[in-house]
Amino acid sequence: MFDMKPIEKIDLEHIDLSDETYSVNYMPDLQRLRSSIEEMGLIQPVLLKRKSKGYQIISGFRRISVVKELGKLEIESRVFEEDETDEFRLFSLSLHENLTTRGFNAVEKAIALEKLIDRFQVEPPMVIKNFLPALALEPNEKILNTYLSLVRMENEIKQYVLKEEVSRSNIRRLSALASDDRRAFLSLASPLKLGENRLREILTLLEEISRRNRWKVGDIVGQPGIQAVLSQAELTPSQKADRVKKVFMNLRYPKMHGLEEEFEKKRRDLNLPSKVVLNHQPFFEGKGLRVEFQFETIEEYRGILDTLSQLADKKEFKELIHGI
Repeated sequence: MFDMKPIEKIDLEHIDLSDETYSVNYMPDLQRLRSSIEEMGLIQPVLLKRKSKGYQIISGFRRISVVKELGKLEIESRVFEEDETDEFRLFSLSLHENLTTRGFNAVEKAIALEKLIDRFQVEPPMVIKNFLPALALEPNEKILNTYLSLVRMENEIKQYVLKEEVSRSNIRRLSALASDDRRAFLSLASPLKLGENRLREILTLLEEISRRNRWKVGDIVGQPGIQAVLSQAELTPSQKADRVKKVFMNLRYPKMHGLEEEFEKKRRDLNLPSKVVLNHQPFFEGKGLRVEFQFETIEEYRGILDTLSQLADKKEFKELIHGI
């Protein structure tokens, strides 16, 4: 069907740019396409549908936008007649044509899947079987629902997902939040450097704190400890992320926070050398303390051993031993 259509030159002024029936564009990066068209011209004709007044775009929204921006008056096109085929077949053609020329980002895949189900009334099992593999996605209901949840999120969240290349598991965590909670999360996440693992930790802690304390995410983000971290301009985004996680851990595990503060006070009272570190078991689970130290010379080594041998006579050290 595609190859049999002759190429025609169509006036741009007759093309309806406002009709996005077949569009799945989201945050298009047109620079590479613009450079290509400037250097080589239009390699692939656009697909249009003839209407009673003008033309509807089937495929080529980006190409038409660039050609128009470059001051051209017409564009090479393959034209379908208005009653030649149904909208679903034309949308399928548009998807496949775009997949062979540029591919889709995560949000564009979500838009395509949402249109298949909501606009073109394709049953979900058919979408899972025929369209998820075409979009390089695993053909199962969980993946379909993940992308459908993404398309319904706020625009700023979609932009965050693309910019940070958020994984599908974290998209699902974001979808579990209410709209206001997602926006509150974004106000926290934007100044931070969150890789996939740290993002998962932060979202999990937010959900647990919210459920435990019956707080909205905005209430958690607005805590003085969090705002104090975010306001420290001298910290890098990664350092802020580490400190935010620590504040969240304190909110999530207040008892452990109290134990941590008590342990830290007693540890400071010991006045250990800077190269000697005394630690408790992770999360205070289990008994025992761990001593780590560094040295460069025999004299330094002997001095550290002497310091450690004197710990047994210190009240603070005995309290640490008895308190674990």
